[in-house]
Amino acid sequence: MRIVREPSQALNSTAYTSAPRGHRLRVVLPVVILLLCSVAVAQMPTPPRPPDPPAEWFKKEPGSELALTLRLVFSLAALSLLPAALVTMTSFLRIIIVLSFLRSALGTQQTPPNLVLVGLALFLTLFIMQPVWQEVDRRAVQPYLKGELTYSQAVTKAAGPVRGFMIKQARERDILLFIRMGRLPRPSGPDEVPMRVLLPAFAISELKSAFQLGFVIYVPFIVIDLVVAGALMSMGMMMLPPVTISLPLKILLFVMIDGWHILARSLVLSFS
Repeated sequence: MRIVREPSQALNSTAYTSAPRGHRLRVVLPVVILLLCSVAVAQMPTPPRPPDPPAEWFKKEPGSELALTLRLVFSLAALSLLPAALVTMTSFLRIIIVLSFLRSALGTQQTPPNLVLVGLALFLTLFIMQPVWQEVDRRAVQPYLKGELTYSQAVTKAAGPVRGFMIKQARERDILLFIRMGRLPRPSGPDEVPMRVLLPAFAISELKSAFQLGFVIYVPFIVIDLVVAGALMSMGMMMLPPVTISLPLKILLFVMIDGWHILARSLVLSFS
């Protein structure tokens, strides 16, 4: 008996037999494309290697020199400490205290203003410290700029003139005080005094000198206040503040004796 297939069954059989070929084509085609791409990449020319930089670019500093980065950090730290060094290591400390005493003795409140007093103290400090800074420039700054000294050697050379100035103004008693408190051996000469002893000794010596000058400035103005107060009380004018009368008299006396000239001269000569 012969079995006749229907057309729909024949089409299903053809699709069934042809399905594996399409599946194999979808799998093989990406592999072929990947192989072709890898071959194309392999055949691309290799880019040329850049030339090596000159050896002078990697020249190292001598072992005795600090690295440039460390020197920059130390320089910035020194600049941040510059105001404190200006106040405590120069004549500025004594001058500004004496000028403050003068303003208090005159009783003029904020006249001269703080900016004027600080500016005057700064200019007097520049005048007094000029020989020291010229010596620092000659012994340390110029040789370092010319490459004759290293950074550490320049710092050591620059400390010499400043140390000499502070040793000259500091009292021996104050230096011995900090040597005893620090339990350090007694130095045989000024060059052996450590800076951690010299700095506070110089500061308290300057404070003592400034207060001595301030006392001398105060005495004549106090005499004027006493005379004016006694005169007002003898006349029965107790309700009138003595400052109202004594202030013009003190300003007149200070101007007549050319007080600014005498004060500036005394301050400069006190460091000689």
